[in-house]
Amino acid sequence: MADQALLVAVGLSVGLLLLLGLMVYYLWRRKKKKKGRSQYEELLSIAPSVPACTAPVILVSKESWTRLSEIPFTLPPRFTSQNHADPKNEEEKEDEEEEMKMKAQRPLAHRGSLSVRMWYPVGTVLAGLYSSPPLNEVVAPPPGMATRLCFSVEYRHSSERLMVSLLRLANLPPRFHGNVTLVEIRLLPDDRRPRQAKARGTGPDPEFNDCFVFQVSGVYVPQSTLSVCVLSVGQYGKRHAVGRVLFPLEGELAGAGRVLWRDLETEDDTQCSELGDVQISLSYSPSLQRLSVVVPRARGLQLLTDAGVCVQVSLQIHTQVVKMKRSCVANSENDPCFDHRTTFKLRSQHLDEACLRFELQQPNPVRSEPPALLGVLVLGPFMYAKGPQLQHWMDMVNTPQEPVQLWHRLRRAT
Repeated sequence: MADQALLVAVGLSVGLLLLLGLMVYYLWRRKKKKKGRSQYEELLSIAPSVPACTAPVILVSKESWTRLSEIPFTLPPRFTSQNHADPKNEEEKEDEEEEMKMKAQRPLAHRGSLSVRMWYPVGTVLAGLYSSPPLNEVVAPPPGMATRLCFSVEYRHSSERLMVSLLRLANLPPRFHGNVTLVEIRLLPDDRRPRQAKARGTGPDPEFNDCFVFQVSGVYVPQSTLSVCVLSVGQYGKRHAVGRVLFPLEGELAGAGRVLWRDLETEDDTQCSELGDVQISLSYSPSLQRLSVVVPRARGLQLLTDAGVCVQVSLQIHTQVVKMKRSCVANSENDPCFDHRTTFKLRSQHLDEACLRFELQQPNPVRSEPPALLGVLVLGPFMYAKGPQLQHWMDMVNTPQEPVQLWHRLRRAT
């Protein structure tokens, strides 16, 4: 019993000591807060009266603007100090509130956080002197011109990245104004899968403001070509080709990052080349391993005789001619119609090694003599073709079982 009483006494004494310590600590903290508050009130008595901040001070007075290009510049007067130590009665507070309401209804009243009684006009600031000049390169061309694409290209050697920014289109044909505009961009010859960008609006000048990054070594940049194909998506998701831009990167990166305008090459362009043009349709079926070729017609041919004209299509793998087919002889006209259809057996692994060679010929009356050659066209991968011819072949590979039809210019045989 004596031990239990001793333990109880010790516990009570420890509890009292703890309670006493807590009370002393509380009184010390309270005294310290009162001392800090009195110092803060002394500082406030010297500082000006500033109500709660809501927004920056802005002068909203249209009467003081002499011209549209001038911005009024004013300075507020000095603030009157108020004694925060002396409390105000309720009548003085009500009078101040009424005065503030009357100031808010005045035309020269400000919307801000500082309470001032009047403004002192100093002068005006001419905004025209400080406005940044517009970029002439980004300004759209006048209406009535060809459809143009605005973009920028920049190559960063440190990270080996090609930055392509699509900005906008200009002078889109009227029949495409209500459709959704898409852009497919590739870096030929290695980029088979296109990257797409969708316009943020419709009308004659849709905007994109999209950026694409291509990881490519600086050694291969001069050998690459940037391909931009513009498509218009109508009802039921049907796509119509608007045109394309082929931008060779060789020697074109001198002004890195500058804004460029390029005309779209459209299929409706009726201007023929020197030797004439030929229309080609290509389609490839991976499941059947079959390459389908259609030569509908030609235009602007420079005929040498009246013996007619025909087209010869040959499939080559490297330098070996695998198969050759020739169409019937069409009438001797500058714009003959062939409608020549043929197919070739071609495996998928040979798509990067094969090419198609088209020759427009005029038969020679003397059978022992070779036919007269009017022009030559080669469609194939990078090792055989470039420009529109390379793009046509890549479109065929990337869109299996869908015919891709384009006009091509004939060239002289080398």
